[in-house]
Amino acid sequence: MPFIVHLSDLHVGAINFKENLLLEAIKKSNDLSPDVVIVTGDTTENGYYLEFEQAVEYLDLIESPILVVPGNHDARHVGDECFEIFIKERYGSLKIRKNAIKVIGLDSSEPDLDYGKVGRSQQKWMEDELKRANKKNMYKIIALHHHIIPVPKTGRERNVLTDAGDILKSVIDGNAQLVLSGHKHVPHVWVLENTGFVTAGTVSSLKLRGKDISSFNTIDIKDYAIEIVLNFSDGKRRCLASYKTTC
Repeated sequence: MPFIVHLSDLHVGAINFKENLLLEAIKKSNDLSPDVVIVTGDTTENGYYLEFEQAVEYLDLIESPILVVPGNHDARHVGDECFEIFIKERYGSLKIRKNAIKVIGLDSSEPDLDYGKVGRSQQKWMEDELKRANKKNMYKIIALHHHIIPVPKTGRERNVLTDAGDILKSVIDGNAQLVLSGHKHVPHVWVLENTGFVTAGTVSSLKLRGKDISSFNTIDIKDYAIEIVLNFSDGKRRCLASYKTTC
């Protein structure tokens, strides 16, 4: 069954970026040989050309199929243009496991702003992608940087997805099984109806709350269950969520 590695918030170029943490996470990912690696934004700190150039060198070390979406930090200083130069499409879809799974990547970033927005045209595109996937009975995963549902223990909600309610309805109506995001540097899982909303921590930044340490998620999808495991940078692991599904 499908196995996914979920990385987020690399922050390449930041003072608190730690190359050794990212390289170790990539090594672990390659050892696990996932069906896909999904990176949910903030690959860079400031969206600078040289930061993207460096970030792509790390991403190129990933041996599995990969989908990357931009975060608010990536959209700084015309970083949206640099993203298109180095990583190509800011949103798009990827089919894996002989077209049994569709990963739909969204661009929730707004240039030089921390809050997010998907927008009507991209929302319509996502809805159409979900409809096509439903007709083929595909497993559907949405990836975006900003969280749709607030994350506990992250303080005041300032950098929100401004059209969260509309996007949430489209995701639920479209029967997406997973929504992956980052942004808050705090791993968490909400399950709403038959959809899991999975937020990742930061994989290689020391911008952390309390005693949190850097981490990434692995997601094991079985016939009628999902297990999401938190992989810490110190080598420890713990189950973040495990729940039954209807498909």
